[in-house]
Amino acid sequence: MRYRIGAVSLLVATLVISWIFGGWVGYRQVEQESLEESFRYRQLVANELNRYLPIPELMAEHPLLEEALKRPDDSELILQANEEMQRMATIVGSSDVYLMDIDGLTIAANNYLQADSFVGSNYSFRPYFSDAVESGDSAIYFALGLMSGVRGLYFSHPIRGPQGTVLGVVAVKVLVDELESQWHRPASLSEAEMVVLDHAGISFLASTPRWLYRDFKPENGAMPTQASRQRYPDRELAPIDIEYLNRPLGLSEQSGKIRILESKERGEYLSVRTALPKLDWTLQVMVSTGPVLWTRMGFLLGGLAVFSGGFLTWLYVRERYRREAELALRGEQLEISVAERTADLERSNEQLLEEINERERTQNELRETQQELIQAAKLAVLGQMSAGLNHEMNQPLTAIQTYARNSRKFLQKGAETMVDDNLVEIITLCDKMAELTRQFKVFARKSEGPPAIVDLRLSVDAALKIIVAQENSAGINIRWHRPEKPVWCHGDLIRIEQVLVNLMANAVQAVEEQAQPQITIDIEEDDDCWRCIVKDNGSGLPGNTEQIFEPFFTTKSIKQGLGLGLSISRQIVDALGGRLTGHNRKDGAGAEFVLTVKKREATE
Repeated sequence: MRYRIGAVSLLVATLVISWIFGGWVGYRQVEQESLEESFRYRQLVANELNRYLPIPELMAEHPLLEEALKRPDDSELILQANEEMQRMATIVGSSDVYLMDIDGLTIAANNYLQADSFVGSNYSFRPYFSDAVESGDSAIYFALGLMSGVRGLYFSHPIRGPQGTVLGVVAVKVLVDELESQWHRPASLSEAEMVVLDHAGISFLASTPRWLYRDFKPENGAMPTQASRQRYPDRELAPIDIEYLNRPLGLSEQSGKIRILESKERGEYLSVRTALPKLDWTLQVMVSTGPVLWTRMGFLLGGLAVFSGGFLTWLYVRERYRREAELALRGEQLEISVAERTADLERSNEQLLEEINERERTQNELRETQQELIQAAKLAVLGQMSAGLNHEMNQPLTAIQTYARNSRKFLQKGAETMVDDNLVEIITLCDKMAELTRQFKVFARKSEGPPAIVDLRLSVDAALKIIVAQENSAGINIRWHRPEKPVWCHGDLIRIEQVLVNLMANAVQAVEEQAQPQITIDIEEDDDCWRCIVKDNGSGLPGNTEQIFEPFFTTKSIKQGLGLGLSISRQIVDALGGRLTGHNRKDGAGAEFVLTVKKREATE
């Protein structure tokens, strides 16, 4: 309970401090932005005044103006002055340029041809006239035009005679559109309002049109003066409803907090007043205090985060001390448990090693059994072909016996030439039997050594010699489209030969019942491999072609095989990095087996 009360008290104190400090920072930021905006607009006004202030003085040096003041009854001279006023207004980009005599009567103006011309009007009551005459120097004044009702800046300068006496005043009116257009693009503030006040507190420039020509100093309690009404004719100059609040902590004297009580602009603002140069104007920038609330909320969140971090850190440290004591106790128990588990793991590892060794021995035995099975399959093929071999061997032996008996008779008769011819035939028959037995001997031998680069044509040639020697191959049209160039591939001659013997033997058995049995052997080139295709025109394969490569699967009788030939052949091709597939032909009846091996370049 004691810890909870302390934590709640600390949380409240943190939030209060964050709220106060956030308000101080927020108001300082708003004030700084207001001062920056005031400085920007102050420089704008100064530039505008410096731009037009020398112009009336330069105009006053024109001799035509002096002559016009001396001879106001000379109509031709006055016309020249009016035209010169027009040229001056065009050159300086001003609204109006006009010349007044010492009594304030306008004798020439740039708008002399217009219905609301200044010519004939008396402006002696305007401060820009009286100030220029009395001071003998340039004067600046802001007011609404009596004729046009348009706001403008009036720049004036006295015109002197040869003895330095003041003969009249030349005045230039400049519209304030450039100054007022700046309200629409404030530099950094999104919720700022601005007004420019004269010395009486009347606003003559405002970012909000409803605040134009309003009294922003209603605290004086005085009615607008006659001078103000002459300055802003036909305007009510009604006071604006403002409530002055306490100045926030840390702000300067020129800043204050106000509340606008009018319905459409109701809200709180931070008001900053700045005097504008060379004039009795005051720039009042009013910025909404809404951002201060967001700043305070940010500080509240920051304070809450700091408190949460500190509180969580304290809880962590406290919990850590407790956990360390608990872990120290559990550490001893863990050491005992680890020792027991380590002993169990050692026993498990020993058992696992024994299982791994046993698995390796089993795999070695499996590979050896597989090789023996391959060899047994080869011998089984040889056994199946033994009848054909006997037939092929019997004919040459009978012929040799006949040639030998005839040779003895020819020797008795002395016909040596006939004996020599018979011996040549005997040698030819012996070579044929030797070649036949050599192919069977090579086929029966185990393959040794890794795969190499071999000519695929040679394996096909060797397999054909064995197949043709069989008795059941007689009468079968075997078409071997032998390529003219070597077909270099990655493989082993004996292993590939065994696969091809199996494929051709299966094809021979498949076409035995056909009226015109035919077997075709082609070699085709692919992108990076060779494809040896063995086709027959037999009855074809069963529906599930992949099942024929499974061990002991066969569609033949038990006398024709055990169903191991294709399974062993696929294993041989896979070991060589190739592929063996089989399917029914698309161009007719029969089956088609494709042996795919990788291409290789011949080496010297």
